[in-house]
Amino acid sequence: MSATPVGGVARRPPGRPGPPEAPEAPEAPEQRRILAVLVASQLVSGAGLTAGIVVGALLAEQMLGSTGLAGIPTALFTGGSMLGALVVGRLCQRRGRRPGLGAGYAIGALGSVGVVAAVALDQVALLLPSLLVYGAGTATNLLARYAGADLAAPHRRARALSRVLLAATLGAVAGPNLVPLTGDIASAWGIPPLAGPFLLAALGYTVAAVLLTALLRPDPLHLARARLPVPETDTPADADAGGGSGSDSGDAAGPARKAADRPRGPGVPTGLWIMLLGQLPKVALMTMTPVHLAANGHGTGTIGLVVSLHIAAMFLPSPLTGLLTDRLGALPVAAASGVLLCAAALLAAAAPGDSVPLIAVALTLAGIAWNLGLVSGTAVITAALPPGRGANTQGLADVGLAVAGSTGALLSGPAVTAGGYATLALACALTALLVTPLALRAARARA
Repeated sequence: MSATPVGGVARRPPGRPGPPEAPEAPEAPEQRRILAVLVASQLVSGAGLTAGIVVGALLAEQMLGSTGLAGIPTALFTGGSMLGALVVGRLCQRRGRRPGLGAGYAIGALGSVGVVAAVALDQVALLLPSLLVYGAGTATNLLARYAGADLAAPHRRARALSRVLLAATLGAVAGPNLVPLTGDIASAWGIPPLAGPFLLAALGYTVAAVLLTALLRPDPLHLARARLPVPETDTPADADAGGGSGSDSGDAAGPARKAADRPRGPGVPTGLWIMLLGQLPKVALMTMTPVHLAANGHGTGTIGLVVSLHIAAMFLPSPLTGLLTDRLGALPVAAASGVLLCAAALLAAAAPGDSVPLIAVALTLAGIAWNLGLVSGTAVITAALPPGRGANTQGLADVGLAVAGSTGALLSGPAVTAGGYATLALACALTALLVTPLALRAARARA
């Protein structure tokens, strides 16, 4: 009996020749349109993704007066990402991708404006909740990848979601390099320079919200549901809802339709742990690297360049990662992500504080490893859910992702204060390495 790797292609039994490979059918026109709109929204929203990463820790050090508290902004906006993933995932489940993703970006834009106001007024009491609200934009940026896979054929899902992730690269890479320019603009308006990246975030998230709300038609989640066969036990009212706003909260859905929303098999927890064990050390390392570089005399231009390389590595490999995941299966790719992230953290631990090239290489490798883990983990989760269903589960998975990021950010400051940057990096290496045995064990269980 043949087995199919998660996110991969079917394997034929040993010794049996397979038929010649037929060329892949082209994507459906509606899928091409949906991907085009998602790509456009990701291009502009990517700049918002980097504002907190680049200057969040520096803002905390400046406004709170302590390196030990420098991880608080990252913890807050990743915590906000957790809440945002929960709200946006539930809204997508009830109303569809278009209103869910549009609302998420709008909330992120509101938080960005709040951060600018807090910095301008020097009000920590406003800064902290604004960072929390800003995190909704980060959550939406990641949740958009699931929309790319809603209508994709099973053998193309990883590549579809990877294309959406890749689209965030341009804005995400440009954002850190625009720190000096946005700082100059903020200064010209009488606002402290560190607020500049959040001005860019507010603009990017607003444009993304408008694009999605106006152009994401047909709604991919609605269309995927409409193409599902309606179980005989469902009520007529639910059959009508199949092409509209499926719900899990007591609407007209019948028992069989509710059961379809539940994840199938062990794929969801496996995929979740793959993402969590890559997210926590990656965020911890990323959070304190700007502080580490600043402490060694490097300015915001250098810091922005290093973060740009890191973020480019988080998204640029997406097409190749998606192809590998579709062809080889998600679990081997996940195993490789753990090894690579461990190596990146070890390099960061060994690099001298004044060696920008070595630290840049370490952060670049960490970004690639994160990409491998995110795409492969998402593919595992997506394969475990029925097409067009389970948006709540996807949102909850990204809640876990945000919890892991928030934990890594919160622990990073005290770890550096207690033992230095190298100690933090070593702890990150040990955590990342746990991904590999997890993925290999899951692969053996599926063999």
